[in-house]
Amino acid sequence: MKKLTVLLLSVFTATALFGCAGAAAPQGSASSETASETETSGDNAGGTLVMATNAEFPPYEFYDGDAIVGIDVEIMQAIAEDLGMTLQIEDMAFDSVITSVQTGKADIGAAGLTVTEDRLANVNFSDAYAESAQMIIVKEGSEVASPDDLVGKTVGVQLGTTGDIYAEDIEDATVERYNKGMEAVQALSQGKIDAVIIDREPAKVFVSQNEGIKMLDEEFTVEEYAIAIAKDNEELLNKVNDSIASLKSSGKLQEIAEKYINAE
Repeated sequence: MKKLTVLLLSVFTATALFGCAGAAAPQGSASSETASETETSGDNAGGTLVMATNAEFPPYEFYDGDAIVGIDVEIMQAIAEDLGMTLQIEDMAFDSVITSVQTGKADIGAAGLTVTEDRLANVNFSDAYAESAQMIIVKEGSEVASPDDLVGKTVGVQLGTTGDIYAEDIEDATVERYNKGMEAVQALSQGKIDAVIIDREPAKVFVSQNEGIKMLDEEFTVEEYAIAIAKDNEELLNKVNDSIASLKSSGKLQEIAEKYINAE
């Protein structure tokens, strides 16, 4: 009987100890996975907003030391803050941004993205948050003085950009594709190509950093930038659009753009 009593006391003691441990978990000992699921459910408050980008596109996204900064980054940070979320930036090749959003590896794509029919087939886009244009960069003294002069020329573009898409329509032109816009500009400086087609603000930066090249005054095309979001995430799309509208009405959107564009 003494042995049985001792055994029962041991069982009761162990049960009490484990029971207390299990009860304490919801107060702060839950696994990070469970906590994450709780935080990101419902209104997404407290979760992580993963942004796919290509940090080779100043002043919209570029490296300042080890940090990725720029217009898109600050706009997405403001949107994430509005949603009560933490922004996480994933740098990748430009032509992987849409795929990353489409497959769910990222929540949003922000990389100076222009809305096109091909892209709309794979993702949804937010309301436009910025206006831009595709511009032409040439060497000083070039015979190319307008978009019409690109006929039959060798034109450099960044792979997967709208410059890449639109360059296909230039009559008899040879299109050379580069992974980075700067690589196309370097090829131009070295005389390997006749012109580069790229977005206006990056074009300004590249011209300011490289002697012997210039940007033509006439736009090649005019376009708007928007945020890519997965087709099945209408909730996030609506919230992002609400945030963009709020940033526009408050003047914050313009403030962010002028911080970078006026500084160039």
